[in-house]
Amino acid sequence: MLVSGEGSNLQALIDACQQGRINATLSAVFSNKAAAYGLERARLAGIPAHALDVKAYRDRAEFDVALADAIDTFQPDLVVLAGYMRILTAEFVQRFAGRMINIHPSLLPKYPGLHTHRQAIENQDAEHGTSVHFVTEELDGGPVILQAKVPVFADDTEEELIARIQTQEHSIYPLVVSWFVDGRLSLQKGQALLDNNPLSERGYAED
Repeated sequence: MLVSGEGSNLQALIDACQQGRINATLSAVFSNKAAAYGLERARLAGIPAHALDVKAYRDRAEFDVALADAIDTFQPDLVVLAGYMRILTAEFVQRFAGRMINIHPSLLPKYPGLHTHRQAIENQDAEHGTSVHFVTEELDGGPVILQAKVPVFADDTEEELIARIQTQEHSIYPLVVSWFVDGRLSLQKGQALLDNNPLSERGYAED
């Protein structure tokens, strides 16, 4: 699992594994920031926690090779990104193609990139949300697996909207991970499939 910050989605996955809602073990947690609280969450749960210093590598490509090599020592079935704030190189994505997922705080394909909550408020959107998707070389552009929607209220602050979104994230991310480890979810020829059925552009259970 890759994190850069607080690791609240990591905690949701740790809890789901401990409670048997995910039939898997979290092998390791990696971060590009030694001070990331997600690493402390991992240590408290007895999960190996590793930080790689970006400054120790010549460029992004060298860093990603080192990170991928470190991940591969654990032979993971699935690589999970949760608030990992670095753009991945094409080589890294290709190495874990079909077995790497991310959660993004918007209703993709709307608002890829940063500051999604701010954009939703500034544009007076009636709803906002979060998307779990397979990772491809296109930033936040991989096939969507599952989304969750929340209302946006006229007096919302970013912090209030973020909290509302995170509540949904902590429910849908463990669910998607469980689908993958149970063999129900796959990526085939650029298409996300659940129980061998192709998912729509907006993922499972689109309204």
